[in-house]
Amino acid sequence: ISPVPPYSREQPIFTTRAHVFQIDPSTKKNWVPASKQAVTVSYFYDSTRNSYRIISVDGAKVIINSTITPNMTFTKTSQKFGQWADSRANTVFGLGFPSEQQLTKFAEKFQEVKEAAKLARDKSQEKTETSSNHSQESGRETPSSTRASSVNGTDDEKASHGGTAEAHLKSENDKLKIALAQSSTNVKKWETELQTLRESNARLTTALQESAASIEHWKKQFSACKEENDQLRSKIEELEEQCNEINKEKERNAQLSRRLQELETELQDKELELEELRKQGEVIPQLMSECDSVSQQLQAAEKKNKDLEEKVRTLRTEVEESKHRQTNLKTDLKNFLEVLDGKIDELHDFRQGLSKLGADN
Repeated sequence: ISPVPPYSREQPIFTTRAHVFQIDPSTKKNWVPASKQAVTVSYFYDSTRNSYRIISVDGAKVIINSTITPNMTFTKTSQKFGQWADSRANTVFGLGFPSEQQLTKFAEKFQEVKEAAKLARDKSQEKTETSSNHSQESGRETPSSTRASSVNGTDDEKASHGGTAEAHLKSENDKLKIALAQSSTNVKKWETELQTLRESNARLTTALQESAASIEHWKKQFSACKEENDQLRSKIEELEEQCNEINKEKERNAQLSRRLQELETELQDKELELEELRKQGEVIPQLMSECDSVSQQLQAAEKKNKDLEEKVRTLRTEVEESKHRQTNLKTDLKNFLEVLDGKIDELHDFRQGLSKLGADN
C-alpha cells in the first residue's frame, strides 16, 4: 500500500489539522513530537479494498499511515488530546488539537469509520463462508453426477468425469488450506493487537496514577497558597487599621498647629500694642501737657493690662493643657510676661513721677 494514496483509488472523507505525536519506543510512556507544527490529518476510503486509513504528511515525510480496524479504539486523554494504538505499525499515535470541538469531531469520525470497517469485515466473512459452502456443495454433487453418468457411459467417460471431480476437490482443498493459513495469520495479528492493547492499557493506568498523584500534589499546593493568601489579607487589614490611626494623629497635629498659629498671632498683636504704649511713654513733654488725659489713658492701660494679664494666664493654662511639648512657646510667653511686668513697673514709676511733678507744681 502506497503511503500517499492515489486519488483515483482513495478519497479523503474528513480532514483536520493537529500536532502529531508518537509514543517513545524505548520508554513506552513519553510522547515524541512527529511534527514541528500543526499538520493536515485526513481519513481516506479505499473503495476497491473497502478499507479506511488515517494519513498525515509533513512535507515529503509520511508521519501517519494507519489502517483502521474494528479492534482499534480512540481515547480522549484530555480536553484537546487523543490517542489510538496501531499494532501493525507497532506504535501509539497521539494528536493535539487546537480546540475541544475539533477533538470531538475527530473522535466521532473515528467511531463511524470503525463501525464501517467492522461492517466491511463482516460482509467479507459472509462472502467467504458462502463461497466455501458453495464449493463444498458442488464438490459433493460432482461425484454423484459422475456415478450417474458412469452407469450408462463408457469406461473412457468414467475416467474423464472422475479426473475432473478429483481436480476440483483438490483445488477447493487448496483454497481451504489457504483460508486456514490466512485465519491463523489473522489470529496471530489479533493476538499481537491484543497484547499491544494490554500494554497500552497498562501505560494508560500508570499515566492515570501519575496524574492522580500530580493532582494531589497540586491540591496541597493550592491549600498552602490559600492559607498564605488568608495570612496576607489579615496583614493588609492590620496595616489599614494602622494607616487610619496615623491619619487621625495627623489630623490632631494639624489642629494643634493651627491653634499655635492663632496664639502666635495674638501675641504679636499684644506686642504691637505694648510698642505703641512704649512710644507714647517716651514722649514726656506731650504727656506733661496732657496729664489728665494721660491719667485716664493710664487707668485704661492698667485695666487693659489686667485684662491682658488675665488673658495671658488663660492662654498659658490652655497651652499647658493642650501641649506640654511646646517648651519654646512657654519660654516666649514667660519672657513676654517678664517684659510686660517690667514695663508696667516702669509705667507705675513714671506715673508716680508725674504725680510728684504735679504736686511740686
